[in-house]
Amino acid sequence: MNPETQATQAADKAHAWHPFTQHRDWGAPEHEPLVLVEGEGALLRDSEGREYIDGNSSIWTNLHGHRHPRIDAAIRAQLDRVAHTSFLGFTHPPAAQLARELVALWPADSLTRVFFSDDGSTAIEVALKMAAQFWQQSGQAKRTRFVAFTGAYHGDTMGASSLGGIPAFHGKFSAWQFPAEHVATMDDLAALDPTRIAAVVIEPLLQGAAGMRLWPRGMLAELRAWCDATGVLLILDEVMTGFGRTGTMFACEREDVIPDFIALAKGLTGGYLPLAATLTTERIFSAFLGGPERTLYYGHSYTANPLGCAAALANLAIFREERLLEKLRGQIAHFTRLLDGLRALGEVRQCGFIAGIELRQENGEPFPPARLTGARVCQAARKHGLLTRPIHDVVVLMPPYCITKAQLVQAVEAVVVAAAEVK
Repeated sequence: MNPETQATQAADKAHAWHPFTQHRDWGAPEHEPLVLVEGEGALLRDSEGREYIDGNSSIWTNLHGHRHPRIDAAIRAQLDRVAHTSFLGFTHPPAAQLARELVALWPADSLTRVFFSDDGSTAIEVALKMAAQFWQQSGQAKRTRFVAFTGAYHGDTMGASSLGGIPAFHGKFSAWQFPAEHVATMDDLAALDPTRIAAVVIEPLLQGAAGMRLWPRGMLAELRAWCDATGVLLILDEVMTGFGRTGTMFACEREDVIPDFIALAKGLTGGYLPLAATLTTERIFSAFLGGPERTLYYGHSYTANPLGCAAALANLAIFREERLLEKLRGQIAHFTRLLDGLRALGEVRQCGFIAGIELRQENGEPFPPARLTGARVCQAARKHGLLTRPIHDVVVLMPPYCITKAQLVQAVEAVVVAAAEVK
């Protein structure tokens, strides 16, 4: 191990606090953290020169691969102008153009307004505040409740985590969260009083942090119809599913649904920089026009950061100019064929270019949680050139779109071999 690697590991163990990480294990003397230093395309390289396929797109963010020349150039060009300016009381060309291009992805006169923030949690947070204040200013102040689904994950800020339905992530903070209704299915909505509900929030087509669990086909359209009938607003969390992950630009297109709010982040900049956007309708926006008391008092210092906006514009240009969604159809078909080889390991769930492999014992039963089978399989896969991270015992495969067929084969084979080694 080279001295630079050792120095980085020592500094990290001494001072860094990693998300979703048990530092008793991370800081153990025998643990050697992987130090990632370079990337190109679908590959990452560590400080010891070893290469790995980025099997979960750096936590579901990277769309086109690392060091994409189009996005690199856009960020460099913006650096030659200005790196950051306030969006409070000012504007700048990349943000204005990006807002226009995001609106243009939707049917005319549907989602017409864009509020920029920093990440998926804040994109959801602003949708919640907009929905709550909208009803206050529309004469229906009793609409104060929010509805989310069992197994949901919408982020870790207090408002977003109030919607969460995964106890491990959200349970310890329940005393400080606002009350939210949780339902498991569409049938459960019938027991609620819709006149007191401000909005329903859902991850369309599948729940990510719940283990890539698929919703029944047609459920999203049914939920849109229920919201229309009851006057409840619909918030879609497409932080993970947006920008092609399900095979269409947005997952809700698969069921011809247009929400009242949509939260976008992760892939918005191609996975380069933190930037989020909450899109909504002119109806919602109009309720905030008037005196100071009607203003939405919410924002962030780095809202609409010019570098992030420049990266996002380049990301959208890649979709247009490379006809990416058309090319992605072939990638998804190839992915589907390869995933068939993983069904012996457990249940395989796929939606577009997203897959979760829930590892099971030979008798079909789940592994005991204490065995940490998913984590051990992902750790073993590193030796075979694959980096990914599990959700409990669900191994996630969600690579960048630029991955080659040979690399995709290698990624799937790495899971097979690693699972055999762990069992």
